[in-house]
Amino acid sequence: MKVAWFTVAAAFAVSVSSAQEASYGIDVPVTLSGGILDTHRLQSEDAGQSPVSGGFRVMLYPTLKLGAHWFGYAAVQVRLTPYFYYDAFSPERELYTDTIQAYVGYQTRVRGTSLVVKAGQMVTAFGSFPLRYDDTQNPLLDQPLSYITELPLRSDQLVCNTKDLLWQYYGWVNFGCGGKVGPSGGLTPATLYGVPGIQVEASHGRFDGRLQIAGRSPAASDSWTTGTHYLQWAAGGGYTIRQGFRVGVSAFRGPYLSSAVAPLLPVGTTPRDFPASAIGFDGQWARGRWSVNAEWQRFQFDEPNFTQSPTAVAGYGEAKSVLTPRLYLAGRVGWLKTGGVQDASGRAAAQYAPTLTSVEMGPGFWIRRNLLFKASYGVLHMQGQSGSRSNVLGAQLVATFHGLNWGFR
Repeated sequence: MKVAWFTVAAAFAVSVSSAQEASYGIDVPVTLSGGILDTHRLQSEDAGQSPVSGGFRVMLYPTLKLGAHWFGYAAVQVRLTPYFYYDAFSPERELYTDTIQAYVGYQTRVRGTSLVVKAGQMVTAFGSFPLRYDDTQNPLLDQPLSYITELPLRSDQLVCNTKDLLWQYYGWVNFGCGGKVGPSGGLTPATLYGVPGIQVEASHGRFDGRLQIAGRSPAASDSWTTGTHYLQWAAGGGYTIRQGFRVGVSAFRGPYLSSAVAPLLPVGTTPRDFPASAIGFDGQWARGRWSVNAEWQRFQFDEPNFTQSPTAVAGYGEAKSVLTPRLYLAGRVGWLKTGGVQDASGRAAAQYAPTLTSVEMGPGFWIRRNLLFKASYGVLHMQGQSGSRSNVLGAQLVATFHGLNWGFR
């Protein structure tokens, strides 16, 4: 079961396992994964491409303990595509390096309340899935739709009207009212990658909470290292009803449009007048051999040329059953549905993009304590289409080890 946000962050921060009594220490856990995919997604751009391909992923987690209170933590990803299921829509083999988290932190305890303050780059405080970026924390191979789907919206281009919006596609967007030139992928409702900011986490009894002030929206489609971005907030919290059963809520709000479109906005307005906002509910339950995770989320992206702005609703339910100490079976069902829109001229549409549904099932087998084999078959269905060309059969071999472990003082 996924534990509370505070517990996960604190555990990473102090995981100098062979030197727990030391005041200072360095630890570098490593997760190394290799994967293979069999899917016609690889042929979406070129029918002559082989439907079979593979990639790898290396996750480095350097952790520094500096006395009883101070610590540093990072999560760095090196990935050869196609590795994730969503990578398979493009057959190009490319090497990416991403810093998912890199922050310094201070932890203390005040009158029974545990506090952690972090500053740097970190995953968004919205939602419950973003901290499960390690392949051993995700029992399947794919991710929920709200964290990987590129909506037909962009933060660096303006939508002219409803007609302009309806001409776009998932993963391919080119609006006609200005901004960055040329087509590109759309924005993801909630990114799994880091945002710069400051975060405060607290845990007291059965309650846990987090507040994040960030310099980039978790829904922005352009890099936070380019352009001008604006302060905004994300927050969440949860309550453990009993051991193994927790419910939570989270939200974010703030500007998502970039400086590329700022000169095109109505006179007297700035990107701050057109925020992205979201509300989400999550729950985790575990008992015996079974564990369940679920989320429901609603997103809204305010646009200057619309009286009813684009929205999206997404959710998933995930279950895992441990059949033997080494073998488990997991499954996840999810959906993403876009809402109605209306532009300033009065033209409306009930949906601005087709509804997506996904189903994924597969086993996992612990060959050794630090070596996991996972496989799954994922079905992706788009409203109005038929066939199985977007389905994926995949397998991964995941190994964990310590690259460096040193405690002193």
